[in-house]
Amino acid sequence: MATRFPGVDNELQKILDANMDHVGARRLARESFKDIQLRIDHILFKTRCDGLKTEESYEVNSKGVEIFYKSWLPGTARPKAAVFYCHGYGDTCTFFFEGIARKLACAGYGVFAMDYPGFGLSEGLHCYIPSFDSLVDDVIEIYSKIKAENLEFQSLPSFLFGQSMGGAVALKMHLKQPKAWDGAVLVAPMCKIADDMVPPKLLAQILIGIANILPKKKLVPQKNLAVAAFRDLKKREMTAYNVIGYRDKPRLWTAVEMLKTTQEIERRLEEVSLPLLILHGEADIVTDPSVSKTFYEKASSSDKKLKLYKDAYHSLLEGEPDEMIIQVFTDIVLWLDEHSLKHSSFSDK
Repeated sequence: MATRFPGVDNELQKILDANMDHVGARRLARESFKDIQLRIDHILFKTRCDGLKTEESYEVNSKGVEIFYKSWLPGTARPKAAVFYCHGYGDTCTFFFEGIARKLACAGYGVFAMDYPGFGLSEGLHCYIPSFDSLVDDVIEIYSKIKAENLEFQSLPSFLFGQSMGGAVALKMHLKQPKAWDGAVLVAPMCKIADDMVPPKLLAQILIGIANILPKKKLVPQKNLAVAAFRDLKKREMTAYNVIGYRDKPRLWTAVEMLKTTQEIERRLEEVSLPLLILHGEADIVTDPSVSKTFYEKASSSDKKLKLYKDAYHSLLEGEPDEMIIQVFTDIVLWLDEHSLKHSSFSDK
């Protein structure tokens, strides 16, 4: 069912109701709707930050795919560090993360984010992941280029920030580049998909077989992610405003790649060696909080911290009551401040 937005005329509604499989429709919808999106009554969009510098860009990568990315920089002081964001399944860096990025920039951080191929404003079939490894390589390519071209950040620490599936992206980036990053903030990381979100074993085997023949088909059964991930009912309703988010059933091969990736990460948890902040809601039924506990115990990092939030769901920064969002965000900024200062003190010696 198409969502009818208050105050939206028929012409704009037609744009929002279009098939978002291809990037042209997604870009038109976002451009036409972004002013309405950013006026929703959500705590993430209520932070005033004078002088904030933002820039949106498109870059054709080495595979010939046009990638969208964006930056948010503090307007006055030199940034404390650079934060590179990895978004979740079906998501984009231009909706809820816009509010998160602004708050991080207000706290003194340079923030960079991109849409993966096939997601958001980047080219590609919507939410189709033919290879998770290739997706990770695409992220490494863009972020390495950003780091190389922004001279002011080369002497500053750089942190990964991954949410949900983006946590898996960030961990794979670290495993491919063990010395490239100074730490990672992982919010409800997808180290394992919760059992309740995975089809029964027999059905899963059948779907994997079909995936080899019809990889792009949207056939994987899935619970309503907004209901599963957002505890606050009013904020759950706001997810409809992410008009370029993916809401259909997962594509067969995308589901296979995500499952393979979580199995690989589970096997390689002990290889994770960078400073870590892991945050997870204890009532998360999308990604398994018990796996975050195991991850914390197994990671070889000498500097690691696990924060569990009682009664909280999956979307800690978007879907919780305001007081929980404030607490989670405060915990993130305190950790970033501590590790940025630690890096600066080490660099001065």
